[in-house]
Amino acid sequence: METALAKITAFADRAHGQQTRRYTPERYIVHPVRVMEICREYTSDEAVLAAALLHDVLEDTPVTRAAMTDFLLTVMPPETARRTVQLVEELTDVYVKDAYPHLNRKARKKREAARLATTSPDAQTVKYADLIDNGTEMIRHDPAFARLFLQEGKMLLGKITAGDPRLYQRALRTLDACLAAI
Repeated sequence: METALAKITAFADRAHGQQTRRYTPERYIVHPVRVMEICREYTSDEAVLAAALLHDVLEDTPVTRAAMTDFLLTVMPPETARRTVQLVEELTDVYVKDAYPHLNRKARKKREAARLATTSPDAQTVKYADLIDNGTEMIRHDPAFARLFLQEGKMLLGKITAGDPRLYQRALRTLDACLAAI
């Protein structure tokens, strides 16, 4: 499994190319790796860990579902590859500004939360880790925007309650602590 995850990390890093984190010069891949490491504290499911590494690829890069699937089939069994792609698709935002320019941010986030509420427990588990990592990073680098992001995250957590219960509680505590620190 470790060899596959290393290859998936390299694939995700190549997919994100020269993208960096919003507030630091770090390569973008540091975020998916941190999300995966948070998930690893709660599960050893290879598809969940792989999806954590790939969770922003379809949304933020030119990589297609077909290209991702083709790659994954070279590093993991077909059923695990299929589950990984399914999880990444569940984690890919649908209600983005480009696709829904007539909706404001609040309306898009509300629809996205309703959509995510219908996703699998495994996808929700990855989303908890994503909220933890983004929230803790944002409060350090952009406290002004962090308040809105954290409030949106809290609203989302009220809708996506089917994932790992221990990680869910950690996400709640983390977002509450971040909000209290602002």
